[in-house]
Amino acid sequence: MPEISRFLGIVIRIYFDDHPPPHFHAKYGEYEAKINIANGEVIAGKLPRRAMSHVWEWWELHQVGLAECWDRAARQEQPGNIEPLE
Repeated sequence: MPEISRFLGIVIRIYFDDHPPPHFHAKYGEYEAKINIANGEVIAGKLPRRAMSHVWEWWELHQVGLAECWDRAARQEQPGNIEPLE
């Protein structure tokens, strides 16, 4: 489960050969959410409101990079890293 970014206590991962739709996993403490890369929709789980707002802010900045990471992970390649939210 490659980590592609980490910021403000939030860890973002994309798993190798994960099932569609393209998504990423955001973990904050004991909370975890699965977020659709195309539209930012929470597919499963939840994060506290403030953490989720940071994730959405980061997602808006990095949708293209996230899609590229997803494609690489689907090919069993290292997905790479994406700049954290500052």
